[in-house]
Amino acid sequence: MAADTSAPRMPVLFIPHGGGPCFFMDWTMGPRDTWDRLAAWLRSVPERVGVRPRAILIVSGHWETAGFRASGGRRPDLIYDYSGFPPHTYQLTYPAPGDPTLAARVVELISGAGLPAAVDPDRGFDHGVFVPLKVAFPDADVPVVALSLDRSLDPDLHARVGAAIAPLRDEGVLIVGSGMSFHNLRAFFAGGGEEDSARFDTWLTEAVEAPSADERRSRLDAWATAPGGRFSHPREEHLIPLMVAAGAAGDDLGRKAFSDLVMGHPCSAFAFGSASAAATP
Repeated sequence: MAADTSAPRMPVLFIPHGGGPCFFMDWTMGPRDTWDRLAAWLRSVPERVGVRPRAILIVSGHWETAGFRASGGRRPDLIYDYSGFPPHTYQLTYPAPGDPTLAARVVELISGAGLPAAVDPDRGFDHGVFVPLKVAFPDADVPVVALSLDRSLDPDLHARVGAAIAPLRDEGVLIVGSGMSFHNLRAFFAGGGEEDSARFDTWLTEAVEAPSADERRSRLDAWATAPGGRFSHPREEHLIPLMVAAGAAGDDLGRKAFSDLVMGHPCSAFAFGSASAAATP
């Protein structure tokens, strides 16, 4: 698939996908408006991107495999990989089509970079995929392909994968990392650690907004030694999609696109490239 030189280069996003199906229920684990500001920002994403994507490639923090896998089904099912939520949240729908051609292209690019990759024709959309996209692209009319994380959760490896798939930006594909900038569930529900999470969010913002791609990559590689880093991510699967997004950004600089306090801890989104998605609401 050749680049469409008449189309603008797509930005790259890292989005927080919230807590389970939080945008589609009355939230009872904190203030009722806990997720309202993030939902409003997600709804604004298409306008901020400014160009309708030909397709979306989304890297979910809820799919880990040996090597990398791209969902290749034409009509992916939904995976309700959350528990303890109201019955209606297991009836949510998101009938966005898959894109087998794009999935094959993703595998071609990753394999061409010397990294293991394959198409998974049976993988559905987990909640790191369908929940935020149902808010941001509610018509479900943009084809979607999901990309897994490698089980190693190695930040440099995922930055390399991001660099490998970067040509898709010139092919009308919006690359989205879907995770959370802070993901310590014990701290969310039991409280405490607010200073650590604030320090990490400040560090993470400075790393993403580094003045060069090389410096950004070096800083992000060292996230676990950052102030509050391991507290903010006892396990890093929700942060690693950011490494893919930053790798796909190439030389484009990053900016914080959104931030809010959720249950006492920062929840931030980041954007790379020349898109209005980089502006805060």
